[in-house]
Amino acid sequence: MKPQDLVVTPMGVRFLNRTFPCTIGRGGIVSARHKREGDGATPAGVHRIVGMLYRPDRMAKPTDWALPIGPMDLWSDDPTDDDYNLMVRAPHGFSHEKLRRADPLYDLVILSDWNWPHAEPGRGSAIFLHRWRRAGYPTAGCVAFDPQDLLWIAKRITYQTRLVVR
Repeated sequence: MKPQDLVVTPMGVRFLNRTFPCTIGRGGIVSARHKREGDGATPAGVHRIVGMLYRPDRMAKPTDWALPIGPMDLWSDDPTDDDYNLMVRAPHGFSHEKLRRADPLYDLVILSDWNWPHAEPGRGSAIFLHRWRRAGYPTAGCVAFDPQDLLWIAKRITYQTRLVVR
């Protein structure tokens, strides 16, 4: 592992010689081969960082490579959808998550390559890094941070940064 890796530990996420409190999925950490859609688990493994999304109506662009989240942007979480585990646009006739939420949960989203770009149906959709609802409150499988910590991390990651979940 390298200092620029985001390493999930029992004490939080280690990154650039700092440790940040975080929350993980309500289902705990599971091996990648046991990860399933809707299980609430965070998959173990080494996951590349493949993108960043942000709400331009709520924050400044955090990096030059971050992409804005528009009003019609969704994420498909339906294993029967040909666009499963991809960003799609409304209207969309399959199960999905709104990326432009009323709450601030997805104001800044860092994308991992979990089950992407060629998703295996049912293996679980996106593992994002996003802000937490509150400290200690679990996610649906993502890794979540205090909003200020997430922004600090977002400004320093690169495409060489990996999310390492043990």
